[in-house]
Amino acid sequence: MTMTTADAEKILSANFAPWVLELGLKVEALGDDRATLRLPWSDRLAREGGALSGQALMAAADTTTVIAVSAARGGFVPMTTVQQSTSFQRAVTGADVLVTAVLTKLGRRMAFADVAMRVEPSGDLAAQASTVYALLG
Repeated sequence: MTMTTADAEKILSANFAPWVLELGLKVEALGDDRATLRLPWSDRLAREGGALSGQALMAAADTTTVIAVSAARGGFVPMTTVQQSTSFQRAVTGADVLVTAVLTKLGRRMAFADVAMRVEPSGDLAAQASTVYALLG
């Protein structure tokens, strides 16, 4: 069964903490091994100096990976982050970020993904992450 963006939005609303939902993430696209979410610009997510906080980008990368795993498995299963490594390459000011998680390996108990966070509309790479998840269900 192919997951729709509406299905993925339901996973977001039903399975994430209220503070994650306050990021305003929106599902843009899904594939068999990937998901793209939009992190909309908000002054509330900016740190001193006006740039988007790294914590917001890291939470968006984490959340997008959960949606990518869910899309690949055909629905949500309980999972937990085992590792996330993030490299920041440029500040984001006043722009949305498209966060794309691509699964590099999906096993029965573990999932691995590479995540690109690109400034919209330029496509410039703002940050990239590598994530590992334990699948619990």
